[in-house]
Amino acid sequence: MGRARPCERGPPSPGPAAPPAPPPRRARALALLGALLAAAAAAAAAQAYARHTEAQAAARQESALKALGTEGLFLFSSLDTDRDMYISPEEFRPIAEKLTGATPTASYEEEELPPDPSEETLTIEARFQPLLPESMTKSKDGFLGVSRLALSGLRNWTTAASPRAVFAARHFRPFLPPRGQVELGEPWWIIPSELSVFTGYLSNNRFYPPPPKGKEVIIHRLLSMFHPRPFVKTRFAPQGAVACLTAISDFYYTVMFRIHAEFQLSEPPDFPFWFSPGQFTGHIILSKDATHVRDFRLFVPNHRSLNVDMEWLYGASESSNMEVDIGYIPQMELEATSPSVPSVILDEDGNMIDSRLPSGEPLQFVFEEIKWQQELSWEEAARRLEVAMYPFKKVTYLPFTEAFAQAQAKNKLVHSILLWGALDDQSCGSGRTLRETVLESSPILALLNESFISTWSLVKELEDLQNNQENPSHKKLADLHLEKYSFPVEMMLCLPNGTVVHHINANYFLDITSMKPEDVENNVFSFSSTFEDPSTATYMQFLKEGLRRGLPLLQP
Repeated sequence: MGRARPCERGPPSPGPAAPPAPPPRRARALALLGALLAAAAAAAAAQAYARHTEAQAAARQESALKALGTEGLFLFSSLDTDRDMYISPEEFRPIAEKLTGATPTASYEEEELPPDPSEETLTIEARFQPLLPESMTKSKDGFLGVSRLALSGLRNWTTAASPRAVFAARHFRPFLPPRGQVELGEPWWIIPSELSVFTGYLSNNRFYPPPPKGKEVIIHRLLSMFHPRPFVKTRFAPQGAVACLTAISDFYYTVMFRIHAEFQLSEPPDFPFWFSPGQFTGHIILSKDATHVRDFRLFVPNHRSLNVDMEWLYGASESSNMEVDIGYIPQMELEATSPSVPSVILDEDGNMIDSRLPSGEPLQFVFEEIKWQQELSWEEAARRLEVAMYPFKKVTYLPFTEAFAQAQAKNKLVHSILLWGALDDQSCGSGRTLRETVLESSPILALLNESFISTWSLVKELEDLQNNQENPSHKKLADLHLEKYSFPVEMMLCLPNGTVVHHINANYFLDITSMKPEDVENNVFSFSSTFEDPSTATYMQFLKEGLRRGLPLLQP
């Protein structure tokens, strides 16, 4: 006869009577004691397991450090998001996308609007002339040990990656102004800048751009027509893209934009080589619902003698030596071949009336003339976008010779900055710290606007003036500046005739502003108690000393 299972009731047994049940209070005490003993045992087991796990983790960490080295372990840890010392396929996906050049399967544009055969498309052409090697001031063959291998990515980039590409009109929706913002010249950010002088900068030691998201997608696709590895967000501030309206009609906007982006020209096993145009600017004319694009153009301005910054590493870590140079690219431009048109025309019932020709030629349309109700000049719009990117441009910086003519007319001193590359774009890092700190501080802006005429110049441009014998007065101004210049940036305060009454080199300026006040021996550049920021205080002292020396020399 089988034994009864615990949940079944068996027949009565003739055995001894069961002991009497304990009183209820005693039963609760015994139950509580048992629970406490069980909890203590569980806690002890958990602690033992945790110590065992920690010991295993420490052993794996030590083993990984020996196998990978410090930098390798750092890279591994950046991928190991769950800290289990294993890289899962999901954790490896970002690296796989970078290595294969894969882009996200969908962006917000594609998710929001499914493909429509009747939607309008436009063809954009890329026009590209490679950087002129002779424009590089430092890195000609053999100079400073620069090898052909280091510049191979630059030398091999001779044509646009995609000479032509077709876009849907709706892809340009990110260029529309935010809802409720229809003021001419009022800037808005398409892609906000996430960096500042306080946040630092992004790593130089990278090869593959992160997958673009949201409004970055269209800009990434456009820039990919030039080169397959564009970085929509630059390593240094100001990043991003800013825009403003320059014209408004009943159905259309004209939007002007400015984009800061850069390219990585190298792939492993070479070391990173960064190519940073001064800026991309341009305009788009599109309908207010982004279903039609009338015109589009994007380009790197080429009116200056230098318009590209290049930086490359000589090692595989952030601490490796970096070389820097500037050069000139004659043409880097995208332009729509014609307004956007649909590939098919449907009637009210959805039946096709006409379609694109078999040869691929677009349908022919006659476009109405747009009657603009409000317009803003290109120059004024460019100035406002520039101020949005660079607040220090709240002070007007005139061209070099024009600044001295204006100083003569207004009987003021000239505040002049002479540097290797441009002060107000991304083609030079020399003035980066200066423009992001002291030049945009409120006290400095106020004093410059009140007491000085400001200008900044490229060394190369003043050298050209110096060599030009046709205008002796301009040559003299250039001579007086260049004899005071020291690499990389020299700040000068001058009389209207060009005489330099006071000057300071940017490297020296940065050195003394990083020192403690009691360590500064030269009282000309001593710190003021008026401002907490030593850079602002020191630059204020520099300007005031220039006024003290220069004002008595101004002709009444």
